[in-house]
Amino acid sequence: MHYLAAFFAGAFLCNSIPHLVAGLQGVPFPSPFAKPHGVGDSSSLVNFVWGFFNLLVGLYLFSRHPVTLDFTPDLIAPLAGALAIGLFTSVHFGKVWQDKHAR
Repeated sequence: MHYLAAFFAGAFLCNSIPHLVAGLQGVPFPSPFAKPHGVGDSSSLVNFVWGFFNLLVGLYLFSRHPVTLDFTPDLIAPLAGALAIGLFTSVHFGKVWQDKHAR
């Protein structure tokens, strides 16, 4: 269970970054609350709140299941979570961006 929590902590923390950045920049960005989900843009306020929620969940999971910065499964699990969500979202939002800007 510890590795699963660490995996999701990494995923939540990684997912918080683009939403917080979009929110702080005042830029609309896709979120789960947009129509259609994950494709349409949400307001910067919605993105900031969603990003902050992801940050809190990731930090909470790390507080319950701390990891050390030693190259062990304790560190590999959150890195794998961040890698998984990062790869998925980069491919997904790359396609969304291309569809929005197709000429």
